[in-house]
Amino acid sequence: MRKTIVALTAVLLTSVAVAGWAANGPDDKKDKGGDDDTPKGKVAEQIEAATARAPVTETAKTTSHTVTIKGKSIRYQATAGTLTIRDNDGKPTASVFYVAYTAEGAPAAKRPVTFLYNGGPGSASLWLHMGSFGPIRVRTASPDSNAPAPYNFAANDDSLLDKTDLVFIDAIGTGYSRPLGEAKGKDFWGVDQDVDGFARAISRYVSLNNRWNSPKFLFGESYGTTRSAALSNRLQQDGMDLNGVILLSSILNYGILQPGYDEGYIAFLPSYAATAWYHNRIPNKPADLAAFVQQARVFARGPYAAALAKGQTISAEEEDAVAKQLATFTGLSAEYLKRAKLRIDLFRFQKELLRDKRQTVGRFDSRFLGVDTDAAGEGPEYDPSDSAINSAFISSLRAYLAGDLGYKTDLEYRAGSDDANEQWDWHHKVPNVGKLEVPDVALDLSLAMRQNPHLQLLSLNGYYDMATPFFNTEYDINHMALEPAQRKNVTFKYYPSGHMIYLNPDALKQLVVDLDAFYDKATSGGA
Repeated sequence: MRKTIVALTAVLLTSVAVAGWAANGPDDKKDKGGDDDTPKGKVAEQIEAATARAPVTETAKTTSHTVTIKGKSIRYQATAGTLTIRDNDGKPTASVFYVAYTAEGAPAAKRPVTFLYNGGPGSASLWLHMGSFGPIRVRTASPDSNAPAPYNFAANDDSLLDKTDLVFIDAIGTGYSRPLGEAKGKDFWGVDQDVDGFARAISRYVSLNNRWNSPKFLFGESYGTTRSAALSNRLQQDGMDLNGVILLSSILNYGILQPGYDEGYIAFLPSYAATAWYHNRIPNKPADLAAFVQQARVFARGPYAAALAKGQTISAEEEDAVAKQLATFTGLSAEYLKRAKLRIDLFRFQKELLRDKRQTVGRFDSRFLGVDTDAAGEGPEYDPSDSAINSAFISSLRAYLAGDLGYKTDLEYRAGSDDANEQWDWHHKVPNVGKLEVPDVALDLSLAMRQNPHLQLLSLNGYYDMATPFFNTEYDINHMALEPAQRKNVTFKYYPSGHMIYLNPDALKQLVVDLDAFYDKATSGGA
């Protein structure tokens, strides 16, 4: 879902000094595992001193590079470093890793800066960093599985660096971002806790680099869109109005997708239709994907929603008629759909669509194909759109950071954190509403857009994304209760790709065109 003149802009702490600060515990021999003069005690001290820890003092390693974008050569600086965020008492709580790309010679006051991150929750930013708009990009075989190393990552002529400086941020507990001192990962693993950490990190970067008067943008993917929606309002309350928020493959309201409600089945139907169209499972397949998807929208919100709303009281005649219509959009048999009571679970669809070919389709990108142990199962054994690219992105990023950017650390780069994902606190306090058990951050974004009438919103959607279906995104944004003046600031775009739209090279080029226009609009007062 990634030169050379090196200037060390901050002094790294020695590992011993960092370990000494971060220990924070009583300095008695018993706590260190034994008396200092015993072998056990000395080993414990050596282990403690050698333990890799994030730096408390902020670090930055800056290198100079050149990239050609739209035929124009752009000199830029790449800075890999850490931001130290602090609590309200000024105590360091986390070291946040980032990589920033800034064009040389551009006046900071007029130069936009965009903060980018992935989602999870519990994912580092390597997918956007190495796959989309940075000056370096991984080339993949999408939608086929990548071959093993050596991987191809090289200069990206589709970078956004000609429009905006870019700052890729790793969530705490991922990448090289770590809690400091007495702070624990769970202190940052939650809807509101995460927003607080990112707000402090972004504010720190802006202060450190004198960017308070620069146009500012948020760019989140997947759960990163959840973060962006709430973060836009938080930053605004902190005195940082944004020019634009870019949502790539969105999920804003988790409530409407809870088990037991039919809205989830309705939301997925147009994505099923696009997938069936792509894999030639539609009888008399129409030539125009967008037009076919629009027909699916109309059916989903009309006859299909009405049939599901009747539950077990639906007549046999109506169920039969709706099943036949549903079959023309999903590529599944009407008999199978009736056995499923017209409700198509995602994992069943992934398995059933191409069962006769003994293939499954991807969740993040349904163009990708997988092969299970057998063709008799209920759902797929793995997501081929995930396994096909993982190694290419992770390996390329690690080689790039250590090689091209010269960033050295003993820490392990964490592409994701299962602990963060599993321990996530989903409660969310919404301004003027109260605390929700399940987050609806569309309410936060709505408030931000109403209070900042210049804030522009761009929603980017992949037709073949079955992780965050585009029809659900439309529902979320269209229920933000915006007035006509604010609705004019909302733009939707669609692409023949999946969750990570940029994996399709043709879609990436169109993405850049659309983003160029969005940046122009958002930095000119919306004119």
